[in-house]
Amino acid sequence: MERTDPDTLGTEPALLSQFLDYHRATLVMKASGLDRAQFDETTAASDLTLGALVKHLALVEDSWFGNVMLGEPLPEPWASVDWDADPDWDLHSAVDDEPHDLLALYDAACERSRAVVARLGDLDAVSRGRHRTGLTFNLRWVMLHMIEETARHNGHADLLREAIDGVTGE
Repeated sequence: MERTDPDTLGTEPALLSQFLDYHRATLVMKASGLDRAQFDETTAASDLTLGALVKHLALVEDSWFGNVMLGEPLPEPWASVDWDADPDWDLHSAVDDEPHDLLALYDAACERSRAVVARLGDLDAVSRGRHRTGLTFNLRWVMLHMIEETARHNGHADLLREAIDGVTGE
């Protein structure tokens, strides 16, 4: 996933997509080039890992765009998870996955999300499914939320990557 700065001028749909793709690519940049042991490293302040972040954000992409916006069931690996037994399965199970598999999972989820945005084509489109809170959302809200969620976790990724091997930068 190539990281490209968003345009300085553009339509609302184009800019929302570009900012979300920028943050998606930032996560991939932060998580790339590490071996499995590095992918599973934590910091003293948290048990969060880069692998867990990547897997969590793959779930969030599938959840918001496919499940909430389209009302479709979650695909695998999420569909067969016993979320009652482990509500944070995405975070806990990442240590069992190879970095390239997690990055591929995330890439595939992002592609499915882009397809949903293209299919709906209208930022005012209202979700067919409901969030666990029972609420519905429009595509604009979901895209803004995904920018916020991905950017926030990129801050975590910055700290984790610097602790792993000293790599810093935006």
